[in-house]
Amino acid sequence: MQEHVPVGSIVWRLCLIILLSTSLCAGCRKKSPTSGSDDAGRADAWFEEVAAGTNFTFKHVSGHESRFYMPEIMTGGVGLFDYDGDGDLDIYCVQGGSVNPAGANPPGNKLYRNLGDGTFEDVTDAAGVGDNGYGNGVACADYDADGDVDLYVTNVGPNVLYRNNGDGTFTDVTLEAGVGDESWGASCAFVDYNGDGHLDLFIANYLKWSPEHEIDCMGRYGVLDYCSPNSYQAPAPDTLYRGKGDGRFEDVSASAGLQFAFGNGLGVACADYNLDGRPDIYVANDGMPNQLWINAGDGTFTEEAVIRSCAVNEDGMTEAGMGVMAVDIDQDGRPDVFLSHLAGETNTLYVNEGEYFEDMTVAQGLGEPSRSATGFGLGFADFDHDGHRDIYTVNGRVRYGRRNLIPEDPNAEPNQLFRGLRDGRFSEVTPAGGVNKSLITTSRAAAFGDLDNDGDIDIVVINRDAPAYLLRNIVGSRGHWIMFRVLDKRGVDAVGAIVELEAGGRRQLRTVQTAYSYQASNDPRVHFGLGDIERVNRVRVRWPSGYREGFGPFDAKHLYELREGAGTPAKN
Repeated sequence: MQEHVPVGSIVWRLCLIILLSTSLCAGCRKKSPTSGSDDAGRADAWFEEVAAGTNFTFKHVSGHESRFYMPEIMTGGVGLFDYDGDGDLDIYCVQGGSVNPAGANPPGNKLYRNLGDGTFEDVTDAAGVGDNGYGNGVACADYDADGDVDLYVTNVGPNVLYRNNGDGTFTDVTLEAGVGDESWGASCAFVDYNGDGHLDLFIANYLKWSPEHEIDCMGRYGVLDYCSPNSYQAPAPDTLYRGKGDGRFEDVSASAGLQFAFGNGLGVACADYNLDGRPDIYVANDGMPNQLWINAGDGTFTEEAVIRSCAVNEDGMTEAGMGVMAVDIDQDGRPDVFLSHLAGETNTLYVNEGEYFEDMTVAQGLGEPSRSATGFGLGFADFDHDGHRDIYTVNGRVRYGRRNLIPEDPNAEPNQLFRGLRDGRFSEVTPAGGVNKSLITTSRAAAFGDLDNDGDIDIVVINRDAPAYLLRNIVGSRGHWIMFRVLDKRGVDAVGAIVELEAGGRRQLRTVQTAYSYQASNDPRVHFGLGDIERVNRVRVRWPSGYREGFGPFDAKHLYELREGAGTPAKN
């Protein structure tokens, strides 16, 4: 977030002049390259907003009244997971409420059961998952390996762990599990960092903050507005819990080395960035250098973002890291990193070259189109099944702008869709966000998955102080597809497993991951667009243990299950 100046500071007027000068010069920057091939920016809608007709009725509440409490501009999370095991993705929405000590009772989080016919049912009360803390993010995973997906919710204050009982209900086991972190938690991720077969839990914490210590800040026009996180000078250390395998966790943040680097943490993306067989952790920090925690394999991590050139952008500047995703954009087997940022900056793509990362934002056509918006949730998926992944980013300001796009919401911005081109670059799609009607609001979390099981990727978006979006994929002319549910020997989603598919002379790789975007949990199934290919002869899976298996052949337009041990040994 752009730095604001606390009330009473004698320098805020000078900052105002500098900011206005910067914005006036922004249009003078050299534009990013675009491609006229691949029908770039075609006008057909890719998504249809259908929430109202599906009984998905969630409306977010920030609690903002007159004073600008910092959490109000950051809140809003969402998770997609199959809580009842019926094969359909359900939706868990994380609510805000009120951080004002004198505010109204918070409305609580909501769970919507997917009925499989295109509609949803609010089952929050029956399931017992209506936590009413001031909510931010969510992680979904079967942490106790009993066959049912559980929920972890981050709050401004104590977080909550809900254990799935397998009968449609959940139990709050936060205290007995020992994971009630009282920090301001943002994005979180379940990851087996020590390879013992038990999921561990990482939480990106934002600020050391309380309502009693809120400060007042001026925006660029001399009016009260939300502060920059750096105005507080209170970055929070992140939290790592080690899973013991008996349903309990141990806080190992200090012994793992996380106390050696603090940041205003918002986004988390876990992947094996240095290809040593162990998962590492990338943290997107707001207004501070990002962190890349390299797993040493002995229970400790070393922060290497600076020496690997992914802490700041190519100009050496820190940016306002919000959402993040680990994605192998060039399909070379090395995870790259994509982050969303504040207006005036660009969303940033760091391409993994092995020993270091290279900022390839402008070269890939992602620079100038993202400079005008403030991005939060994001995801890569082959929405049109042409064999090239596309990017969806959701946007919403964190401060007042020069003009409001809609009068009732001064922070509202349209979301953006970028089509993946054959040359590896991207081109922005019109209409804005690829939607069938104008959708302009203040968006935060976005979760990606196939909600109607028709083989394409849909999107759920949480909007600040507005109804959520349910964006159904309606791309007209599209290619074939294939999807895989990747399970370990216990029948648990094999987080960190890599699926490699070769077809039509091209290699595609996907990682089983749920923790990406912003304060979101996503469909664990891996999805491939195939273009005109109708049959895949073989896929290979590299399991988290390093063991590799081959599976196949497979016909397109189907979902298949890949279970560890059921394939045939594959060569490296």
